[in-house]
Amino acid sequence: MSRDYPDRPHVGVGVVLCRDGMVLLIRRGKPPRLGQWSLPGGGQMLGETVEAAARREVLEETGLDLARIELLTVVDLIERDEADAVRYHYTLVDLVGEAAAGDAVAGDDAVAAAWFRPEELPGLGLWSETLRIIRLGLARIGREA
Repeated sequence: MSRDYPDRPHVGVGVVLCRDGMVLLIRRGKPPRLGQWSLPGGGQMLGETVEAAARREVLEETGLDLARIELLTVVDLIERDEADAVRYHYTLVDLVGEAAAGDAVAGDDAVAAAWFRPEELPGLGLWSETLRIIRLGLARIGREA
């Protein structure tokens, strides 16, 4: 199924990846949101659990393993074109996790990977839902730390 102008939503995963009070973001190398900072993640494959998809995508896009991961929230990304037709529709399952040791290196469809302090996030031009999800993830990690 085509990712643009689909006949049903695509399921994707995103991970609020934390380490030492910072959040890892990737710069997207493909649409939607080409060139923008985003959570590591991507499409779930047939026969793959949400957790397995999250772990695979984080490894592919950042080179990092996850030390811990849990469900955070679910959101919809729906973008319409000028004629009001649905160009993209993703159901995004967001998780929160802690990165295992190692350096983040951009890979797959990420063109950059970098750690950010929470106070740096508002200046990055993040999608409002991404910023909201990151805040949820940081609060969850903080409560459990």
